[in-house]
Amino acid sequence: MMKTLNEQPVTSLVGHTMPLNPHFFSESVVLLQHMIKISSFSGDEGAVADTIHQHLVGYSVKVKRQGNNIWCFNKYYDETKPTILLNSHMDTVVPNEAYTKDPFCPEISEGKLYGLGSNDAGGCVVSLIAAFLHFYCYQGLGFNLCLAITAEEENSGENGIKSILPLLGNCELAIVGEPTLLQMAIAEKGNLVIDCVSNGRPGHAAREEGDNAIHKCLRDLEWFSLYQFPQQLKGISPVKMTVTTIKAGSQHNIVPGRCEFTVDIRHDDTFLQHEIVDIIKRNVSCQVTPRPGSLGASSVSLEHPIVKTGIAVGCKTYISPTTSDQAWLSIPSVKIGPGDSARSHSADEFIYLEEIKKGINLYVRLLETLPLMLINNPNKYRNEIKHINN
Repeated sequence: MMKTLNEQPVTSLVGHTMPLNPHFFSESVVLLQHMIKISSFSGDEGAVADTIHQHLVGYSVKVKRQGNNIWCFNKYYDETKPTILLNSHMDTVVPNEAYTKDPFCPEISEGKLYGLGSNDAGGCVVSLIAAFLHFYCYQGLGFNLCLAITAEEENSGENGIKSILPLLGNCELAIVGEPTLLQMAIAEKGNLVIDCVSNGRPGHAAREEGDNAIHKCLRDLEWFSLYQFPQQLKGISPVKMTVTTIKAGSQHNIVPGRCEFTVDIRHDDTFLQHEIVDIIKRNVSCQVTPRPGSLGASSVSLEHPIVKTGIAVGCKTYISPTTSDQAWLSIPSVKIGPGDSARSHSADEFIYLEEIKKGINLYVRLLETLPLMLINNPNKYRNEIKHINN
C-alpha cells in the first residue's frame, strides 16, 4: 500500500520548524528490524537493498539502483540549487563468536534494539531515510537532497559508494551517517595498511648457520612502537602505527629466513600517505609495501556552515579515530548519527530506540537550520546563526 507525504510550499527553512510525521519513528524501528533479519555482509547486500528500496517506493519515491547501492532525490529537484548528500551504509561485518544472542533476531528489551547492524549503521540508515522523507515533497527548498544508502563500506569495496559517485551529480556537502552519539565528527583519521618483510637466510638451528629474520625484524618492530612523527598538535601524534599481525618460521629446528608483519596506520591530514611511507622506508630495514585501497584522512573547517549549524543546534564536535565512506568524498562532509562507535562490531550489538528518535530529529533540525543558500557568504551566515540562537 502506497503511503502519502504532505506537500507544503516553503520559502525558507531558517528558523522554521515543520511538523514531523508521528509515524516516522515507529516505521523506522520496523524497517530496522526487517534489515536485521537479513544477512547483509559486505558484498552480499542484495536482499537488504531490496527491503530499503521497497520502503522508499512505498512513499512513491523514485529510486535508482546500481548493484547493491540505492539512491534517490527529493521530488522537486532543481538543478540550479546546491545538493546535500545524505549517506550511510547497509552492509555489516560477520558476527563474532562472543555473541550470546541471535545476531539476526531483532529483539527489543529495556529500550534497546538488539541485532547485527543495529548500531553500525542501521540506526543511521533509517534515521536518514526518515529525514529525507520529511523533506521529500516540500517545494521551495533552498537545496536538493540526495539520499544514498550504499554497500561495501565495511570492507572498503570497489562496489560501494565510490562506484556510484559519478551518478549522484554535483553535491556540495555530505552528511555521513555513522554512530557518533550524535556528536559531529569534523575530521576523520585516514587508514593506511602496510605489509612488511624482513629477509634473512634459513639455516639449521643447531649450528651457527643462517641469518634469523625474526632477530632482524625486532629492530624494526621497536622503531614502529617508539617513533613519534613531528608536528604534534596538543600532544597528540598525527600518525599512530600499530603492528597487528606477524608470521615467521615453519618448524622448531630451522632458522627462519623470512618474517612478515603488518602495520595498521591511522593518521590525520598533517601528512600525506606517501610522505608517511617515505619516512618509514628511511628508518626501517624491512621491505615495505602499502596495500591498495587505503583510506585518506578528511576534515572540514570549523568555519564551514555545516559545522556552525551543528554547534548552533547543540552538537559537540570532535575528531573521529575511525574511517568511513567519508574518505571517498572530495566535498566538505561531516560524520554524525545515532548509536555509539564503541558498540560497532561488538557482541550483542544494539542501539537504543531513543537514539533513533533523537537521530531523526537531529538530522531534520540540521537541515532546517542550515541556510545552504548562504554557503559562499560566511559573514551573512554567521548573522543568521546569531539570529537563530536569539
